[in-house]
Amino acid sequence: MILIRKVADDYGWLGNMSPYPLEWEGKVFRTAEALFQCLRFQDEDCIEEILSQKSPMAAKMIAKRCKASMVVVPMGPKDLENMSLVLRLKIEQHPKVKEKLIETGSEEILEDCSKRARGSGLFWGAALKDGQWHGENWLGKLWMEIRAELSEFN
Repeated sequence: MILIRKVADDYGWLGNMSPYPLEWEGKVFRTAEALFQCLRFQDEDCIEEILSQKSPMAAKMIAKRCKASMVVVPMGPKDLENMSLVLRLKIEQHPKVKEKLIETGSEEILEDCSKRARGSGLFWGAALKDGQWHGENWLGKLWMEIRAELSEFN
């Protein structure tokens, strides 16, 4: 099993906090997290403030602060669609990420949210409790879906 935990870990490159800038609609986003958060808004002030943050965690905190202006429901269908877009942009714009993803073979990919298992953690990832993983693990599922598509063409 491949666990997404910290950026510095072996599979940290799968996380949205990893330092892979993305370009989308003529703008450069420092990380997947920054783009993902911006996609939840139409309010240019919120978007610009998220874009100005140097760290992905700061971008996420600004998005939380601007929550009242969100036009995408967190953890809803459009949020999933946006995450899929972000991950696909990441492999398109960073061939090494694509290569590493394919190299994971058929291993299960899971975002380990055990240390912060609450709220969105159990939607995007899962937590280990009593020897069992609990959570929806949508980040892992999306990565595995993309990997399966790539494998069909290689």
